[in-house]
Amino acid sequence: MDLREDVGRQYRRQDTSSTHTESSPPASFTPAGALRAAEERLAGLARVIEAEIIPRLMLAHGNGADTISVPEVAPGVDAVMEFTQLILDRDVLVAAEYVDAKRSLGMPMASIFLHLLTPAARRLGALWEADRCSFTEVTLALWRLQQLLHELSPAFQKGGRGCQGGRRALLVPAPGEQHTFGLSMVIEFFERAGWDVAAEHPDSAEQIVRAAKEENFDLLGLSAGTTLKLDVLGPVIAEVRRVSRNRAIGVMVGGPIFVEHPEYVALVGADVTAADGREAVLQAEKIVAFRQMHN
Repeated sequence: MDLREDVGRQYRRQDTSSTHTESSPPASFTPAGALRAAEERLAGLARVIEAEIIPRLMLAHGNGADTISVPEVAPGVDAVMEFTQLILDRDVLVAAEYVDAKRSLGMPMASIFLHLLTPAARRLGALWEADRCSFTEVTLALWRLQQLLHELSPAFQKGGRGCQGGRRALLVPAPGEQHTFGLSMVIEFFERAGWDVAAEHPDSAEQIVRAAKEENFDLLGLSAGTTLKLDVLGPVIAEVRRVSRNRAIGVMVGGPIFVEHPEYVALVGADVTAADGREAVLQAEKIVAFRQMHN
C-alpha cells in the first residue's frame, strides 16, 4: 500500500471515531465550530504521523534500520555468565577468542553487542553491588570490555551506513561519571546508523553547555550511573535548552538509574531514555522528528 494511502486510511479511522451523532448537531454549523473541527482534524492527523508514520518512514528509508533489526541468533544467560567470568579472570585476547567462536556459529555483531557485551557489563555492576567482586576487579573487567569493544568496532561499523552529514548528536557522560562503557556502546550504534557523533568526557557542566551553544546538535545524550548525578543533570539540561544553538534540540538520558526508574527522565527535564544502543537510536530519531515538527 502506498504511504499516502496509508496516511489517509489512518486519518479517516481517527476522523470517523469523532463523527457526530444525529442527536447532537455538528459544531461546524457555526464559524467557531468549523474552526474547532478543523483543529481537531489537524491534531488527529498529527497524532497519526507522530505515532505511526514517522517510525515507519525510519524503517523504510534506513534511519536506524540496521540498529532495530533483532537477530534470531542470540547468546543465552549461560553464555553471558561464562563470558563475564572470562572478562573477570582472563585477558582481552581470551575474551576476543570467545566472541570469534560465537561469530563462527553465525551470531551477528549486533547480537554480540546487545546480548553479550551489554548484559556482561550489567552483570559486573550487579556483582559489585552484591559484594561478590571488588571495585578494582570490576573496574579492570570493564576496562577489558572497553578494549574489546574498540577491537570489534570496525567489524560492527562495516554493516552500517557511516556518517552521511545528517543528524548530529552530543553524547557525553555526566560530569564526574567514571563508568562509561554503556555510553561507548550507544555511540557505536549511533555511528552505525549514520549519525555524526561528538563524544567527549567533560570536566564540568559548563563544558557541555558551551558545546551545545557553539555547535548545532539535534540531540544531547547524557549518561549517569547513580542517583548522585540527578542533581547535576537537571540544571545542565535546563541550561542547554535555554542557550542551545538548535532550539529544537532533543535530550536523551541513559544509564541503569533511568532503566530502573523511568520517572527520573521527567525529573531531570529530559525527553526520553533507552535500555540499549538499538533502542536509543530509534528513540532519538523519533524525538528529534517530533521536536522539529513542533518548533
